Amino acid sequence: MRVCIWILAVAGFVLSLGRAFALPPEPTGQLVREVVYNELHDHQVHGYWRYWIAQQNDRKQKLSEQVETTDGPVVQLVSTGGQPLSQFEQQQERDRLDHMLGSPLEKARHKQAYAEDEQRIGRIVALLPDAFLYDYAGEEDGLYRLVYRPNPGYPAHGIEARIFHAMHGELWVDARLKRLARLSGTLEENVDFGYGILGRLYKGGWFRLERTQVSVTDWKTTRLEVHMNGRALLLKTIARETSETRGGFAAVPARLTLEQGVALLEREPLQSKVKVPDLGPVSTSSAYSASLR
Repeated sequence: MRVCIWILAVAGFVLSLGRAFALPPEPTGQLVREVVYNELHDHQVHGYWRYWIAQQNDRKQKLSEQVETTDGPVVQLVSTGGQPLSQFEQQQERDRLDHMLGSPLEKARHKQAYAEDEQRIGRIVALLPDAFLYDYAGEEDGLYRLVYRPNPGYPAHGIEARIFHAMHGELWVDARLKRLARLSGTLEENVDFGYGILGRLYKGGWFRLERTQVSVTDWKTTRLEVHMNGRALLLKTIARETSETRGGFAAVPARLTLEQGVALLEREPLQSKVKVPDLGPVSTSSAYSASLR
């Protein structure tokens, strides 16, 4: 009898282990391609949103509100170091936004910077299917976990591609919708530019990105960690240390103009309706990341 119970217990453990590590319904490479297609397609048909951004960078904390428009996001600083802006600082923010709206050149620059950011995001996301090799590592809370490593046969050209291709990390995919839910990576070795003469990014740098579904079609970034150190030409030290959380997502009318976005920011502040989390101290680790929508 005891033997039978032991056999049943072992069989149950093996069955649960098999479920935990069962392969996804399609090859990992095809799964990643479908995820990338959905993410790039999202950039073409996404909605428009208003939300707060709590950021800690270089040991400075700040809270901003952002509204998405057709010509790029409009951002307004709300507080620094946990304290509301002074009247002088509030006036500086208004003057900055008024200057952008009143200057065709500044509006053009803002739109161009937004377009370049979108193109950069697209290029990096497009690397995922071919630049890496994936191993399925189980399923948790409706997400597939894929562990990735550089594909040695992929020819990485350009600074962005070379940095990202040097990463090892994890990709978490929504199993039902095939959307990117989490992405993390760590530099396993130094990345040199110009044989180390032009610059170097030191190994150990890492990034982490978390996203959540905010509507039937839209996913938004809720957490971003970026930590990287290196040196540039003439031994100039470069560093990026950022912890960022986003929340309070509220849909706004589609195809907003910059002027309409600024007008929305002047209404009741979103952060008064939500609890903004404390990001804690900035990590002293290093990192690289590309922010997704």
